[in-house]
Order: sequence, then C-alpha cells, then structure tokens
Amino acid sequence: MSERDVDEFAPDLIRELLFYLGENPDREGLHDTPRRALKAFQHFTSGYKQDPKAILKSFEDGAENFDEMVVQLGVPFWSSCEHHLLPFWGVAHVGYIPSSRILGLSKISRLIEVFARRLTVQERLTVSIAQALMDGLDARGVGVVLQARHSCMESRGIQKAGTITVTSVMRGVFRDKPETRAEFLALVNHAVGGQTL
Repeated sequence: MSERDVDEFAPDLIRELLFYLGENPDREGLHDTPRRALKAFQHFTSGYKQDPKAILKSFEDGAENFDEMVVQLGVPFWSSCEHHLLPFWGVAHVGYIPSSRILGLSKISRLIEVFARRLTVQERLTVSIAQALMDGLDARGVGVVLQARHSCMESRGIQKAGTITVTSVMRGVFRDKPETRAEFLALVNHAVGGQTL
C-alpha cells in the first residue's frame, strides 16, 4: 500500500472508530476529526521518518583536551505509549564524556525528540537515547535518566494521577566507574530538587 493510499484510507479507519465509540462522525463537530486526528498521529510518530545518525553532528574543534562530563538537564519530551496509544511526557537528563568529539548542544534535544516521536515504552526510549549517543559519538560514557508521567496509568486502570516513573541507563564509564555515575546522578538530583512534572 502506497503512502497516498494510506492517507486516503486512514481517515476512514478513524471514522469507523468514531462509529464504534457510539458517535456520529458526520455531525458538525466531528466532520473534520478524522483528518485532524490523522495529522496529529503523523506528528506524534514523526520520529520514524528521522535518522538518529543524521542528527548527531559532532566536532573535533572544541573537544581537544576535554574529557569531562557534558550534561543537559530537564529536557522536556512528549511520547506515545505503544500499549495504549496514549501520551506519556516528562523530562530527560542526559550526560556524556567525549572521547575525541563533542556534540552540538541542540543535538541532544533533537535526538531525544527522534526517539520520543515513535510508539515506545519509557524503558526503550531511555535505552535508545543512550545507545545512539554511545555509538554516534564513540563516547567514553553516557548516562540517561528519564522522569515521566503516563496517561495510560493516570486516566485508566489504577488511575494514580501524578505518579512519576524514573528510568536510567548508564553506558561506558558511567556504568563502570561508581564515582562518574555518582557525579552524574548528583547533578540530576540537584537539578530536580523536588520539581514535579
């Protein structure tokens, strides 16, 4: 099926879903909903059309004699749970220690966005960000901590609003050297400082 066929067919699926839910997709308020919903889903999953490797532009210039931690804290993200197609959102804390190249600062946020704009789970999202940085930079180490709220848990099922799930992935020296891990986590904890999402 071509992309054009999908664009023609997908609104019909959303119309059928509206019927299934007991709605009338022809009423005025819902008339354009199938196309609007399709456009929203395309935005929510736009990461599938992006190559993480293409984002990781790095530089030797500026990296000479630099072997300390580079950390970005509190990067907002929005993603979609693959189990219920419902949003989860939060902040990412990412650090790395370069070997010979440094990353343009905006690239960390862009990388997070590529993986967040796919159907995923928080655990995979955390791993994907860490591994892409490790591989793309040949970094000495990478640490990633995500804090997120999940509407699939807050609005249905257990319905525990405000619950924050934390995942972390450590690679290289962040995993192998306790002092490096501790330094990174201390920076994360300081930045968080009782913040709520």
